[in-house]
Amino acid sequence: MTPTIADIEAARTVIAGQVMRTPMLPAPSLSAITGAQVFVKYENLQVTSSFKERGALVKLASLGEAERARGVIAMSAGNHAQAVALHAGRLGIPATIVMPVTTPFVKVAATRSFGARVVLDGETLAEAQARAEAIQVAEGLVWVHPYDDPHVMAGQGTIACEMLEEVPDLDMLVIPVGGGGLIGGNAVAARAMKPGITIVGVEAALYPSMWNALKGGDRPVGGPTLAEGIAVKIVGRSTLPVVRELVSDIVLVSESELERAVNLYLTRLKTIAEGAGAAGLAAMLAEPDRFRGRTVGLILCGGNIDPRILASIMVRELEREERIVSFRITIPDRPGLLGTVATLLGRLGANILEVEHRRLFLDTPAKGTKLDVTVETRDAEHAREIEAGLAAEGLPAVRIETGGGEVM
Repeated sequence: MTPTIADIEAARTVIAGQVMRTPMLPAPSLSAITGAQVFVKYENLQVTSSFKERGALVKLASLGEAERARGVIAMSAGNHAQAVALHAGRLGIPATIVMPVTTPFVKVAATRSFGARVVLDGETLAEAQARAEAIQVAEGLVWVHPYDDPHVMAGQGTIACEMLEEVPDLDMLVIPVGGGGLIGGNAVAARAMKPGITIVGVEAALYPSMWNALKGGDRPVGGPTLAEGIAVKIVGRSTLPVVRELVSDIVLVSESELERAVNLYLTRLKTIAEGAGAAGLAAMLAEPDRFRGRTVGLILCGGNIDPRILASIMVRELEREERIVSFRITIPDRPGLLGTVATLLGRLGANILEVEHRRLFLDTPAKGTKLDVTVETRDAEHAREIEAGLAAEGLPAVRIETGGGEVM
């Protein structure tokens, strides 16, 4: 069940001309932030914006004529779904895809656009898999597993081959982990090409399935995560032994670290990463000492993120950096005072984004009002200058969260 480097080289022949050899580029801005020398493999530039095309095509190409005629079925949170749909359509193979109902709409729509029949069922990948298995039995379809398959693992392993051909000096790969197909295939390839290279896996802290399996842990698994592409509860039977043998460690990353990594890819590298695609960078932010001074290869493995979520992440990061700040000011309720506050904020260099009067708070005098003002600042120091400037004019302000609660 474990692919060899020969299998991975054969997979390279299968995908040649059908799957893009994506760029592998240095990332000086990320290197400055992390203290490592960082290179990024841009798998988000594939037709389906994900690395999954590699493994899906290798698996589909391995099928005989009778299997192709029966059709295939897969379960996926989106990227594997799109990959199977795209290449099955190109090869003339009917495809059915079962996706959790929580899958971002952008991924569902893209999968349908490639011609696959899409079935939405279950809150998690495990529940979607149960429905897919039932359909497979009922209709006699061929299973195309997203990670627990040697052909799929071999296809994914072609990424490390390209990375090390272009940057032979890499001494560490940091790879997102869901079921283990991506890290398994690439660990086989990388360790065959460069035996001393270090492989580090990354999981969302809400889904530490591989971490539990390797360490005998019992951390809870589940919950809404930005990295839905690696939100897997059950790791692969064929991938686990490979990860146990070839991967040095698994880093768990928080949702805020995933958000920061997505934002850095967008603002610093001007490219889009979904939560799972940004997991490698999130690990470097979570444990900088582990990576400092190393030559690190990151696989930006997917860019399928809901635009609304991406916009929310950008605003939330501005709030974390105190470039968007909300103040609550108690003032007398009389004409002209709002203009005075606005003029003062303008003099202090604050750009007013939102203003709201709150007259009905019981801790506000009957002839007073609370004024909630959200402003844009240059940075955290500027925010403190604005706060001090308001106090100096007899308008002491209390910081508040975006939802309205005062910061204690």
